[in-house]
Amino acid sequence: MQSHLSHHEMPVANDFQEVDAEQYLRFSPTRKIVIVFVLSFCSFLAPISSTSILSGIPEVATTYNTTGSIIDASNALYLAFMGISAPFWGPFSQVWGRRPIFLTSAFLFFAFSIGTALAPNLPSYFIFRVLTAFQGTSFLVVGSSAIGDVYEPRARATALGWFLSGTLIGPAFGPFIGGVIVTFCSWREVFWLQTALGGCGTLLVFFFFPETHPHIDKSDLTEMSLSQKAKFLCHRVNPIRVGVLLFTYPNLFFAGIASGALIWNQYSLLTPIRYVLNPRFNLTSPIQSGLFYIAPGCGYLLGTFMGGRWADHTVKKWIRKRGRRVPEDRLKSCLVFLGVVIPGCILVYGWTVDQAVGGIPVPVLAMFLQGVAQLFCFPSLNTYCLDVMQSKGRSAEVIAGNYMFRYVFAALGSGLVLPAVEVIGVGWFSTISAVFLVAAGLFVWTTTIFGDRWRDRIDAKDQRKAAAKGETGPTREAEKTGEV
Repeated sequence: MQSHLSHHEMPVANDFQEVDAEQYLRFSPTRKIVIVFVLSFCSFLAPISSTSILSGIPEVATTYNTTGSIIDASNALYLAFMGISAPFWGPFSQVWGRRPIFLTSAFLFFAFSIGTALAPNLPSYFIFRVLTAFQGTSFLVVGSSAIGDVYEPRARATALGWFLSGTLIGPAFGPFIGGVIVTFCSWREVFWLQTALGGCGTLLVFFFFPETHPHIDKSDLTEMSLSQKAKFLCHRVNPIRVGVLLFTYPNLFFAGIASGALIWNQYSLLTPIRYVLNPRFNLTSPIQSGLFYIAPGCGYLLGTFMGGRWADHTVKKWIRKRGRRVPEDRLKSCLVFLGVVIPGCILVYGWTVDQAVGGIPVPVLAMFLQGVAQLFCFPSLNTYCLDVMQSKGRSAEVIAGNYMFRYVFAALGSGLVLPAVEVIGVGWFSTISAVFLVAAGLFVWTTTIFGDRWRDRIDAKDQRKAAAKGETGPTREAEKTGEV
């Protein structure tokens, strides 16, 4: 992955130096590739668990003598708890380091997957699903932060593209894998497979994932009393800090809205496939509906090879124009895909299915193209969240807040899509999703224009408050010369 980076833009690297550039030299290119591989594998786990059971929802409902809507609600709850847990993992990794948090959550994900596979009744099924979700978000939040620790910003989006491929390919291929399993075996085998993957992830983290955080220093804690340590740690890992940060900076809020719109679209597209496309094309078995998930999955896979590179190319191009790096310039790489391509694909998908126009190739092609386009958006948005607050040491908190937004909207999309489609139809629901995406694209476009000024204004306000208290706050000088 690292070796695939373009060489023709190396003069930019020679002319422009990052702040703290030495931290990106701690690991060899080969070691970085191993780190990205481990993180990509783990990023695959929680998202695949969120959708792998979709093809088997009727079978799970039969086991527990309930309805498909109730089991679908468990998936929405799974996604909601992924969002709820996100603000915890970022701050935790800032204090204790990436490796301990990653290893702990990987093992607990493995353990709770066993609980889900063995769940004897519906309440226990819900409980273990929620506990698994709470651990799984750690892979996404801490994994993104770890890539920010080892890759400099101009190469970061390419690495993040590979990492994010797991978060998107997992939800897409999960239902296909689940459909094959449910067709020939019990639905519980889906969670036994998840258990095996979780155990493999735990071993990979234990043996191949080093500590990547460059500035862990607990020397101050050694001089504190027990009550002072407790107060300090409670302040540092307080998830409310994440929410305050997200709503204080308009640029971070708009990036969160954009990420939320993309995830809303993804889960509201994937969740109802068996209920929407099976009747439309007279399909009967889980494996047949599972085949439709391959289309967006292949789109995500293809986008992996291009999306991150395009985001890095864009930021390098603007460095050449400005002579310095401004984080908002990176967002320009995703505007067309976020505001035009994906909404267009969703409208074509929704209305052709709704009106029974065209055959199977039409929704398949629409899902494939929107999958490619999503991988042109997420690396840009994720890398922006890492870049924009790195000088303040709060990148993990920004990423955590962004994932909180994502999975709140994922839960809403997953939970609302079936009732909404039954009432207004898949065409109008797709129109709502398209409008949401276009609005998000406008927010991101506004951020590319005003984001730097917003940050200047808020940072200046914070510095005035700090000066009034006799404290020394972070300056923006580093951002203006070497950038975050």
